[in-house]
Amino acid sequence: MKLPEKARFATICIHAGQEPDASTGALITPIYQTSTFVHESFGKHKGYEYARTENPTRAALEANLAAIEGGTGACAFASGMAAISAIMARLGAGDHVIATDNVYGGTFRLFDKVLGRCGLSFDFVDTSDIANIERAFTPRTKIVFLETPTNPVLRLSDIAAIADLAHRRSATLAVDNTFASPCLQRPLEIGADMVVHSTTKYLNGHSDSVGGAVIAKRAEDVEWLRFIQNSAGAILGPLDSWLVLRGTKTLTLRMARHSLNGLALAEYLASHPKVRAVHYPGLSSHPQHALARRQMPNGFGGMLSFDVGSLDEARRILNRFRLMALAESLGGVETLVSHPATMTHASVPAERRAAIGITDGLIRISAGVEDVDDLKEDLRDALG
Repeated sequence: MKLPEKARFATICIHAGQEPDASTGALITPIYQTSTFVHESFGKHKGYEYARTENPTRAALEANLAAIEGGTGACAFASGMAAISAIMARLGAGDHVIATDNVYGGTFRLFDKVLGRCGLSFDFVDTSDIANIERAFTPRTKIVFLETPTNPVLRLSDIAAIADLAHRRSATLAVDNTFASPCLQRPLEIGADMVVHSTTKYLNGHSDSVGGAVIAKRAEDVEWLRFIQNSAGAILGPLDSWLVLRGTKTLTLRMARHSLNGLALAEYLASHPKVRAVHYPGLSSHPQHALARRQMPNGFGGMLSFDVGSLDEARRILNRFRLMALAESLGGVETLVSHPATMTHASVPAERRAAIGITDGLIRISAGVEDVDDLKEDLRDALG
């Protein structure tokens, strides 16, 4: 099956990188659960030698993700953190990175506690204001790393404007697109050089796989990522690759429902007397709503957070949910709630959490695809 030359997004999600199995005609890409591949004869093989280097199931997923994000190529890794590590592996001692201050707690931990010990330096700034990025540049700045929308306060950064700045300074722009997904936001099309995902989240969509991916615009970046993938070995296995391929087939359907439910819950919470603040880019009250409308033209996603004023109140509410599950992670078909200060961002120092808006009263919701009235009722009962 050949994709039309100008295939649209939903069609690309379903078909890109996937051909009927040559030996059986199977429509769905098989799970090639093997560690090695037999050579036909000395010096001759069928394109595969060892599964760390390449696996047909993973190759199909990588082709699919590259097409979905509009990149030259993609590399799939064992986790989102392994994917981010691969981006940073091109740097050397003394190199400098500018990163969004409100990155996921695991990203902050990797940059601050691990890579900082290896001679790299990081400045964490509020990238929603491009002036902060410009001030942070040094002659050794190699990468600008954005998370937009941010986890968990849903702050946005202007990808196109920051790409222009980074390229004028000969730096690479990498964007964590996990929260939005390529269905809602297209970083490579508006200037980014690399996009990273935790495939665990929306790309998989079913809470049954852990993985990550980097999609790059430039062929030389793809070549380097493949070298790191093979050398470091943090690859995505064939079963997980197959699970993500299954997930991308329904990405457009799911993201439409996630966005509808996310907006409905944000509007409900914004009108509730016990809620002090709601963070959701789809609300007209969001300080960057205009940017969100421009940068996320197909919807605002299923991620939102709200502040109830104190740790005790957050604990009371989180213990009262019945339908929404108290758990880390996001992007699945089921709705999850979490407490960032003690869960996803516990590794971030308390004073830093306070500075970037992660209060003890903040609750994060990953809106699933359930009936929204059931979700509203669960919120109503939990808030009391």
